[in-house]
Amino acid sequence: MKIPQVKGTRDYYPAQMAVRNWIVDGWKRVSLRNGFEEYDGPIFERLEMYQIKSGDEIVDQLFSLQDRGGRNLAIRPEITPTLARMVNQQINSLPRPIKWFSVPRLCRAERPQKGRLREFFQWNIDIIGLDDPRADAEVIFTTVDYLRGIGLGPEDVRVRMSSRRLLAAVLMQIGIGEGDLSRLYALLDKRGKLPAETFETLLGEQVPDTKMAGKIDEFMGLENVSEIGDMFGRDGELGEAFDELAEVHRLLKEDMGVGEYCEFDPSIVRGLAYYTGVVFEVHAQGGELRAICGGGRYDNLLSDFGGPATPAAGMGMGDCVLEVLLREKRLLDGQLPGHKLDYFVACVDDVYRDAAFKLTMEIRSAGLSANFSYKAAKLGKQLKMASDQNAQRCVIIGDEFKEEKLAVKDMHSGQQDEVGYDAFVAGLGGESSQ
Repeated sequence: MKIPQVKGTRDYYPAQMAVRNWIVDGWKRVSLRNGFEEYDGPIFERLEMYQIKSGDEIVDQLFSLQDRGGRNLAIRPEITPTLARMVNQQINSLPRPIKWFSVPRLCRAERPQKGRLREFFQWNIDIIGLDDPRADAEVIFTTVDYLRGIGLGPEDVRVRMSSRRLLAAVLMQIGIGEGDLSRLYALLDKRGKLPAETFETLLGEQVPDTKMAGKIDEFMGLENVSEIGDMFGRDGELGEAFDELAEVHRLLKEDMGVGEYCEFDPSIVRGLAYYTGVVFEVHAQGGELRAICGGGRYDNLLSDFGGPATPAAGMGMGDCVLEVLLREKRLLDGQLPGHKLDYFVACVDDVYRDAAFKLTMEIRSAGLSANFSYKAAKLGKQLKMASDQNAQRCVIIGDEFKEEKLAVKDMHSGQQDEVGYDAFVAGLGGESSQ
């Protein structure tokens, strides 16, 4: 009986593994370049950690289990709670700011669809302990730094930015009670995903006052940060939130040089309740894909997990929707490093197969990659194998081997030279150090 793979998961055959490694290696390279250090945690945690962050309703979205001691656990659907727990455990000994990144394997019990699976990898970057717009801007810059490095320009993707703090100040000025904000956030977060008529109907149900609802709808349609001041003024909390968002915009445009990627979009709310300031999502231009990534400022999360009030900002990017976009843009073509060998060892006659095997091991022991044919085959077929495996050179063992000589063929130029066996082996150490 053939056993199918679990729904919403992926098998990583070599070709798919090459894509995964290319994406993950790029995430790590950009993180390190921007001053982040790597961390990781356990693949399962106590269930209550996720309930603290997202409420009891999160249980239905997790793969949960009970261990032999009766403790309720869950396979991690995200790593931010783990980050908060780890930082809180050593909060007094960690140097500030804490700049960490991670690429965890995550699981969510969701309905699989385009760009969303039940098992995936996610790039997370976080800056903890810095209450400064430069931290928010640096998180966004690092995100763009990766995206532009893999060939996605501002015509392909845009960072849509807003502010949860600004939104709260605007809504309260309009007349929405503080206790109703969280419920309204959940609706506003769906604005871009719903038909306009449906959104207006649902907004009318939550905000029966048509004048207030109209003001909210008008705010959600603004296209420029400066229009906020014209509509609502810049006094008190609203003014501070406005200045904060405007400064992040300025930093990205003037100091970081990525302003062409960034735009103001008040409909970016981010459904999670723990965001407290600037929030953002990266979306593909003119497509129907879900957000490529999202993040923002979350100054209360560490205190929610029993630690001190600590400012923080971060971002998460999943590999599923990113890969879909890269394939649609044909940006994987030519960028993936192909399988490559330093040497393929061939023999002209079966009598030399043991010698070919031994020489292959000597090449590998010198720190170079090498392969050979397990089965007896004519030289032409072995040369084709060398070409198929993208070998840089092919070492051919023939009758000259009796005189301790080898033929070394450059597979790109076709040039073939005769080399003494001992000299060839001695030269391998120099190659591996280059």
